[in-house]
Amino acid sequence: MFSLPKPIVKLIESFERLPGIGPKTAQRLAFYLLHVPQEMLEEFGQSLASLKKLTVFCSACFNIGESDPCYICSQPSRDKSLICVVEQALDIISFEKTGKFNGVYHVLHGSINPLLNIGPDEIRIAELLSRLKMQSTPIAEVILATNPNMEGEATAMYIQRELNKLKTDLALIMKVTRLAHGLPMGADIEYADAITLSRSLEGRREF
Repeated sequence: MFSLPKPIVKLIESFERLPGIGPKTAQRLAFYLLHVPQEMLEEFGQSLASLKKLTVFCSACFNIGESDPCYICSQPSRDKSLICVVEQALDIISFEKTGKFNGVYHVLHGSINPLLNIGPDEIRIAELLSRLKMQSTPIAEVILATNPNMEGEATAMYIQRELNKLKTDLALIMKVTRLAHGLPMGADIEYADAITLSRSLEGRREF
């Protein structure tokens, strides 16, 4: 009975573990790499090996960078009183492309999703609250820029409740806003175009 060589099977199985990669796509990728020059494969392998070794999480915002603090947090020109809360570090790229936001970010690294057993403790909400308590610069506004889907809305509502408690406890004069619904429900910020995202930022509403 025909069977694939073990190195190919192992590579296919590795690709299948990646999000959005099914068995057929995994097979195509593995066989494609068989025809790639060895130098390219070695470069690809080195890039994978160094992915986590040469990157760090920013201790302030939990963005991914090459140093701590990250590039954005270390810029003196950024408005530290304005914090945009996003689900993933990829969302920061989308906001930066708009050129309309000069504040800083906080990356949650996920959203509340009971079906996947992801609660508030599994994402960086506690770190956000701690950051707001400890930050020397008074916070003027927190923008809740989670995705406009059920998980994103649930996450935004939970954070809003926690921020309202914080405002009461610490007597903070802090505005909490949500992106305007220029973004279609069910969409991901990662895929939003710069114009739509700019309008969502400009039309954000108090939450």
